[in-house]
Parts: sequence; structure tokens; C-alpha cells
Amino acid sequence: MTKIVEEFELYGKQYRLETGELAKQATGAVLATCGETSVLVTAVVSKQQKDYDFFPLTVDFMEKMYAVGRIPGGYLKREAKPSDKGTLIARMIDRPIRPGFPDGYKNEVHIVATTFVVDGENPPDCISVGGASAALLVGGAPFDGPAAAVRIGRDRDTGEFIVNPTYAEMENSDLELTVAGTADYISMVEAGADEISEEDMLKAMTFAQEAIGKFCERQAAFIARANPVPMEYTIHEPDPVIAERVSAYGAEMEACLKDADKQARMAKVELLKETIKEESFSEEERLAWASDIAAALKSLEKHAMRTMIIETGERADGRAADEIRPLHIVPGYLPRVHGSGLFQRGQTQALSVCTLGMLNEWQRLDTIDPADHKRYMHQYNFPPYSTGETGRMGAPKRREIGHGALAERALLPVLPNEEEFPYAIRVVSEILESNGSSSMASTCGSTLALMDAGVPIKAPVSGVAMGLIKEGDQTVILTDIQGLEDFLGDMDFKVCGTERGITALQMDNKAKGLSVDILSRALTQAREGRAFILDAMLQTISEPRQEVRDTVPRIETIVIPVDKIRDVIGSGGKVVRGIQDETGASIDIQEDGTIHIGAVDRAAGDTAKAMILDIVKEPEAGEIYDGEVVGIKDFGAFVKLTASKDGLLHISRVANGRVAHVEDVLSLGDTVKVQVLEVDPKTGKISLDRLDKPDAPAGAGKNGGERTRANDAKPRPGQGSRTPRRSHRSND
Repeated sequence: MTKIVEEFELYGKQYRLETGELAKQATGAVLATCGETSVLVTAVVSKQQKDYDFFPLTVDFMEKMYAVGRIPGGYLKREAKPSDKGTLIARMIDRPIRPGFPDGYKNEVHIVATTFVVDGENPPDCISVGGASAALLVGGAPFDGPAAAVRIGRDRDTGEFIVNPTYAEMENSDLELTVAGTADYISMVEAGADEISEEDMLKAMTFAQEAIGKFCERQAAFIARANPVPMEYTIHEPDPVIAERVSAYGAEMEACLKDADKQARMAKVELLKETIKEESFSEEERLAWASDIAAALKSLEKHAMRTMIIETGERADGRAADEIRPLHIVPGYLPRVHGSGLFQRGQTQALSVCTLGMLNEWQRLDTIDPADHKRYMHQYNFPPYSTGETGRMGAPKRREIGHGALAERALLPVLPNEEEFPYAIRVVSEILESNGSSSMASTCGSTLALMDAGVPIKAPVSGVAMGLIKEGDQTVILTDIQGLEDFLGDMDFKVCGTERGITALQMDNKAKGLSVDILSRALTQAREGRAFILDAMLQTISEPRQEVRDTVPRIETIVIPVDKIRDVIGSGGKVVRGIQDETGASIDIQEDGTIHIGAVDRAAGDTAKAMILDIVKEPEAGEIYDGEVVGIKDFGAFVKLTASKDGLLHISRVANGRVAHVEDVLSLGDTVKVQVLEVDPKTGKISLDRLDKPDAPAGAGKNGGERTRANDAKPRPGQGSRTPRRSHRSND
């Protein structure tokens, strides 16, 4: 293939698609560019079908640190496992691509997006979705494209929508909405927002759909120039006798599904499936048609559940379409931890635990993203026991990372800033039981944990997951979907927000033809569900606790002059480490002179603060100190006033009467009460007077005085025979 390049401008930004030069052994390869951010997206389609009962699509997003001119951290100095951000982008590519393949297609598909250049202005994620679509189509894959993704921002000042905003443009946006799909339908939505209304969110989605259409048009022009040869493929067609035999058990399957208890319902369904296999198929047929029989049984379960809802309005657990499962809410569930909240909705149970720490405990980020740290960390754990299963536990999976990111995004808009609340905040949501909507239980439980910890959030956040059953022109929107309705339904639409508006949402759509009207109805129904849940939460804890717990480090913030930072840190950090070792307090020093002092013991924090203030203290005329004698000269003694400041006590002021030698009155290590007489504005030198003067020793001023005068009479270099004169300035 010859090199083909398509350049175009949309919504004020430059884009470029090219193919035919790089990675030519892949089924399809496209270099997608926005500004100077470039991502190579390759697609490889296997030639053999797999005997799976699912579509085997794998997506990898490879963050290359050379793309931003950095060497990876760590011992190996090479890219290792994907970052959370990389995992989220891989999920973002997968979700709009997966529905575009025909049902029954079982050839393995592998999409790899590799960042070549990231310019620090234009994110690589949305162009990766368009690049994946183009790579599949260039290779002739049976993909129902073009598909594209756009991010929509909204200027806080003008209210104008921005398509694929730069990082700088996002700083003044109250909305970050990412939508993916084709020119005809939306397949994926993700959003974070600053409490915007459902009406405004719907306008943004509508605008995003229009923008996707324009990107798909340009992609189609690019594909037409490439003139790909459609790939020959076969769709696996099971023997029709399988469906005929299985469909006869529709009534029995519907009866099995009518049970509110998940484990009991699953046991009944599995028993029926085994019965159908035994009664309707011979041993030879079961071996030959194993995956086809499994798919037919799954289809039977799906059809029974959907028919029950469409025709009777009855859900598996007996609820109405807009009814929420029973709630059990307990803030402050755990003792000693900084904050906790147990949130249960039906058979989904989340325990969220909040921990507060010093700001220097925030998470460092080693990614291609401009952000190098984050102060708020939300983590979500989904152990196998939460669904009554066994399994291997280890690193978080993509699902766990995605759910944690959604809850984090939902709560970020209501968190206080660092000036109001100078803590790093970590919330961990442990899913103890799961039957659908666990990410929304995590969001609600985390709100409880934050409030229980005394974090002064701007408003409490609740969340609910919405579902959709669509058969032809008939649609039913479901509130608070359980696992069965998520797995066998057409939509998983999670909406989070406060009483004022939406803070986050996420949608995966399996049904083509999702209209704006359906989205509007879903958002309205979700608002009612969120309000119901939020009211129940506020009945248990109406506002954040006024004080953090005794187990939380009390953080006090002081600001010192920037030129004093070095004094507080000391050589090699010796001074600040000494303060921490002596007091037990934690100290975080910022470049602008802001210092955060944290200690569980208030007295320890106060002591550390006093020690720091003592270091940076500038003595002023009239102030009185009990200082240690740290140096003795012929002309006087140096007295330590603060950790970094000494003053000169002239020999004429160490005692009442004439003193020949300072050592006659003072010794190193003595403590004397002194008063500041003068601070030289140019040199900063400090003159002192002793307040507790003793009488000079008898005879101290005789021979010693003559010797002193003789020494004083010697001319200094350059003075000739000029008569010396005793100065009474303390800085001689």
C-alpha cells in the first residue's frame, strides 16, 4: 500500500490520519495525530475462529515515556505494567469498538495503541479511539465503523462548548465529557462535572454526537482513499436444533429468575441449565456443541428476563422499574480509623475507609500525563468472595481500576482545596457483597467515610446505576440495576451527583439506536433515584463532623520567608530531621515557604512549630532572651538568641564595672539574660545588653586594663599613628 495521508481541521484543531508506511504486517495500522500528539494504532485479526462463547477482543494502550522526553522511573528504567491512566484509556478504546463487530464473530482481534509523541497540550486518548476504528477499517475487518470519540469541555466564563480541549483549556472548564460512538449512535459516555444540571449534560451529549458525526465523515474519506479489500470471514452459525430444544424451557427459566436472592436464583438457573443439557442433548451432542449449547442457554436466560420486564413490568426481584433496593447505611462503622462508612443496597455492600495524611504523602504519577501527582486517591477492591466465588487475588484488574476512577471523579468536585484542608486523602472501598451497582455503592460509602472523617466536603454525593431493556420500539428504563440486569440488559448508565447537579457519569450501551429521548428519561429517573438515596444517607449523618478524630494527625500550616527555608532544612536535612526525631511530628516544607506540621499529639505539633519559628525568628530591638554563650572574643561574647541568630554582648556590658577579660565573667555554655539594643538594618548584626549583670571582679580593670589600652594603642595596618578611639558599638 502506498502512503496515504488525510489532514483536516475541526473545531479549531489540526488532525492527521496516515497509513501505508508503518507496521505494514499488521492487519491495519494508522498513525493518528492531533497537534503534535501522535499515536500509532495497530489492529491484527487472527485468521482462525476460536471456540469461545464471547468475542475475543484485546486492547492495549502503551504509554512510552520517550513520547514526553522522560526516562522511566524505577530500577529497570523501562516501561513496566500500564499505569492506571493507561488502563483507563485501553478500556475507553475497547468499549466503543467491541459493539461494532457482528454477533457470532469469534476471530481474535488485538488492538495496540502506542504513544509516539505527546506534546503536553493534546491528550492522546480520543485520537486513539478514532485510530483504532481507522486501523480496523483500513485492514478490511468486519467492523461497523467509522467510530470516533470526542471530549467536550465547557468554558466557565462563556458557557461555550469546546471539542477536544487542550490541558490548558480544561483548567477553566466545569465539564469533562467523553463520548464515543458512530454517526448514528452513542456507545460510551464518561464525564466529570462541577455539579452541572441534567439539562446541560444532555445538551453537551447532543453536541458531542454531532461532533462525532463530523469526525466519522473525515475518517470515512480517509478509508475511501485507502480502498481496503473487505476481509472474508464466516459467522459461526450453531445448528438451529439447539435453539429449538432450549427455547422450550422458557416458562421454567422465567420461574427460576423470580427470586430476590442472588445465590438462590443463580443456583436455580444453573440447575435448570444442567437439566436442559441432560434431557435435551445426548452425550455426543453435548461434546460436539458445548459452546453453542452454553450460548443458547445464556440466550434463554436473557430472553426470559427481558420478556418478563417488557411484558409484565416485573423485575427478577419483584421491584418496579424505578424502585431502589432496601438500604442499610452506617457511617463511622469502624473504630480508630480516620473515617468509615458502610453502604448496602440490596445484596451489594461496600465498606469505604478514609485515611488522612500529610500532603507529602500524595501519590506520585510517572506517566505521560502532565499531572505529576494527585492528592485524592480512591481505590476499589473487588475480591472473589464478594460474589461467593473462589479466585486468585493480586494486582487490581481493569474493572477495579475503572470503578475506582469513577468514584474518584465523582467526589473530586466537592473536596476542599489544600488551603482549606491541608491533607492528602485516601479512600479505599472494599466490596464485601456484589449484585450490581457496586461502583455506585462505593461512591455512596465513600461520601459517608469522608464526612465521618471530618473532611469538609462542599456537598454529599450519591450515585445510582440505570439500566435499559429495549425490544423494538418498546423500552423500559430501570433504576438501581442488579447484576442480572446489567449482564443481560442493554445499558449500564451510572450517574453520580449532589443535590445541585451531576459530578460524574459513565455509560456503556449495548443497544444500537440509543436516542436523546431515552438519555433524557434516564437522566431524569436517575436524579430521582439519587435524591432518594441521598436523603437516606443524610438521615444517618447530616454533615461532615466538626473535628477530625483523635487518631488523625492535626495539621497546622505556617508560612516562612523563602530565604529561611534553607535554615529550617539544614545541611542535608539535618535540622528538619532533628525536629521530627525530637518531637515525633511530621513536617512538609513547600518551595513557597509554606510548612505543614502534622502530629497526632497536639503538644508535639506545638513544640515542632515553636522550634521552626525559633529558627526563622528575626530578633527585634527591645526583645529579651535567655541565651547561651557560644563564643568569646577579646571584645565581648556571642550569645545565641535563636537557632540561627547570635548577638554580640560587648565587653563593656558583661558586668557592672570595668572588665579586663570576658573570661573573668563568662564561660562558654553559660546562660545569660540579654536584651536586644540594636539590629543593624544593613548587616543584620545584633547588639545586646546584659540584664542580669554581676559586679566586675575586684581588680579586674587594673593590669588587664593597662594591657588592653597598650594593645589598643598599636596602630592597625593603614592607620598610621592615628590615635585609637574605643567604640561602644557592639559589633566591633
